[in-house]
Amino acid sequence: MASSIIERPRRRPPPDPVAVLRGHRAAVNDACFHPSLPLLFSGAADGELRAWDTASHRTASSVWAHAGTAGVYSVAASDGLGNKIISQGRDGTCKCWVIEEAGLSRRPILTVKTSTYHFCKMSLVKSPTSTHSTISGSNCLTSDVEPQRITIEENTESHVVNPSEAPQEHGEGITSSSGHNMMAIAGQESSQVELWDITSARKIISLPQSSNAKTKDHPTKQKGLCMAVQAFIPYESAGYVNILSSYEDGSTLWWDVRKPGLPLSSVKYHSESALSIAIDGSCNGGISGGADDKVVLFTLDHLKGAFALRKEIELGRPGIAGTAIRPDNKIAATAGWDHRIRVYNYNKGNALAVLKYHSDSCNAVTFSSDCKLMASCSTDTTVALWELYPPKPESKVDITKTDEVSC
Repeated sequence: MASSIIERPRRRPPPDPVAVLRGHRAAVNDACFHPSLPLLFSGAADGELRAWDTASHRTASSVWAHAGTAGVYSVAASDGLGNKIISQGRDGTCKCWVIEEAGLSRRPILTVKTSTYHFCKMSLVKSPTSTHSTISGSNCLTSDVEPQRITIEENTESHVVNPSEAPQEHGEGITSSSGHNMMAIAGQESSQVELWDITSARKIISLPQSSNAKTKDHPTKQKGLCMAVQAFIPYESAGYVNILSSYEDGSTLWWDVRKPGLPLSSVKYHSESALSIAIDGSCNGGISGGADDKVVLFTLDHLKGAFALRKEIELGRPGIAGTAIRPDNKIAATAGWDHRIRVYNYNKGNALAVLKYHSDSCNAVTFSSDCKLMASCSTDTTVALWELYPPKPESKVDITKTDEVSC
């Protein structure tokens, strides 16, 4: 009598990228999509900033944005910035570039001397919404309000602003009306977070405030360097900016600019440095990665001003350099030191795919505002474009029932 054999369904192989963008000659540190144009921007360790046409997969233009020894560490575009893009270098500056018909402007229209030299990528301010409209660095950002556009005069001369020329630590105007033109960065004092107005190139506030930060017992002093920031404006904050900041000791603080002396809440999800944090489109939760072997999904209780752990994912391999959440809040992704991009169902936290194209450490991952593309960048000098569970306009995509892709 023949024995019956039950054949188990095979796991589908991981998908290949739809395109690989080659042209950088050094490690690619960060990338972001333009919110409305078919453009992707990437910044490399040798200081080159490139604009890519996502339709033709070719370089649209490039500039040497920062000194080669410093490199481009972060890039950001948003609806609030209009036809401009911000680059951040390890040379202590952030620069604003115009997107012209011929490509990127040859010179920045604004250079802000932040005098901060660190490994923390800047963050534009995220607002909760049901529509997709803004992208900040490696994180997608949305807004259902007409964004305030930057009003810097476009000229061919580069304008440089020093922090000493600007008023320091004033808390006025840190609301949603101007939030789309603000960026958060790690401060000149390594444990501080600074909020800057991009339009006027002025530092608005430091968290904690300087007078308090000089106190030996202040909680941020024991946490080490600020490694990651995410600025956002939740519905519950009456339009005031909140900031999540992650530190060298693995902890994350939640700040409200109305209470600059102490954070609202503090948690320690990682046993080693917390390297990346991203908040979702509703500003009610997010994802965190660090130098340990964990990815953490969390929620924010705005009434209590507290974090709540939603899921802790053990990786088995240490090092998450970048995290991102798609604007529709369905998918989250991480960029790992082990050359892999991991994709998760954001709502349930289950793994959907492990992408293994890159041959060196992955430094960042980002989603397009229409949710159709994901980009990953790596020390191997390439940027990979992926199409993963693209949204269908006439039918809902249920990724919770999709088979896991094998690693």
